[in-house]
Amino acid sequence: MNPCPESPPQAVSRSRAWGAGLLLALTVGAASAAEQKLPIFDAHIHYSHDAWESTPPKAAIAILRKAGLKRAMVSSSSDDGTQKLYAEAPDLVVPSLRPYRKRGEISSWVRDETVIGHVEERLKKYRYAAIGEFHVYGADADLPVMRRMTQLAKQYKLWLHLHGDSDAIERVIRQDPEARILWAHSGFDRPEAVRAMLRKHPRLYADLAFRNDHASGGKADPAWREAFLEFPDRFLVGTDTFTPERWYYIVEHADWSRGWLADLPRDVAEKIGWRNGETLFASMMTGRQ
Repeated sequence: MNPCPESPPQAVSRSRAWGAGLLLALTVGAASAAEQKLPIFDAHIHYSHDAWESTPPKAAIAILRKAGLKRAMVSSSSDDGTQKLYAEAPDLVVPSLRPYRKRGEISSWVRDETVIGHVEERLKKYRYAAIGEFHVYGADADLPVMRRMTQLAKQYKLWLHLHGDSDAIERVIRQDPEARILWAHSGFDRPEAVRAMLRKHPRLYADLAFRNDHASGGKADPAWREAFLEFPDRFLVGTDTFTPERWYYIVEHADWSRGWLADLPRDVAEKIGWRNGETLFASMMTGRQ
């Protein structure tokens, strides 16, 4: 015989229980997916004065959070942009002091000694993890302005976020053998050359901002893969929002980074994706150097 049909109250109760169970499963599944999504420390974000109107501070922070960033190291021209974002989200933003007071100083700053006073004033007023990103090439690294940046970095125990060639890096390290340098864009150099510099200088680190030669189709380039496996503690990812429009690429770039990082061993992916940045820069903001 067929069992007796359920009474309406029993059917409703069972339906509610099933619905609650499904909701719980979906919630747990979503939480699990969120946990599996690799955090990202973006080591190369700019928030310069021409971005403030099109992407106000609250909107900018919303973009960083939507991208799933654990932290973002931010610099700007002028430094007021960095301070706007840091005030909005000190848990997310790691400030870096860019010497430029406005756009157009990329090539002139290193010969403009008024930059020294500007940087000294900001260092006394605010807290930073680094000086940079700044552009310097070859013998310009030995000019008085750049020498003073190296001295200030040593005095305040800061990193130098240097966009330049290997010659400039060599000159800065001769000025201060203990200098800690984050090489912006890995110098736009070949992976073999980057590896040679990392082998030579144990305090040199490299970001991968505004590059796509290190990965394609969710796979790491073989030559770059060798570099990542040899130096898993020395690379960081970055977007480089050097124009206002690139702020709307941050989310896409974070997801693209997660794609190729997944091609690496999990521990290596985590280090390059976020742990290196957290260890090297974010810890400085909490007094652990």
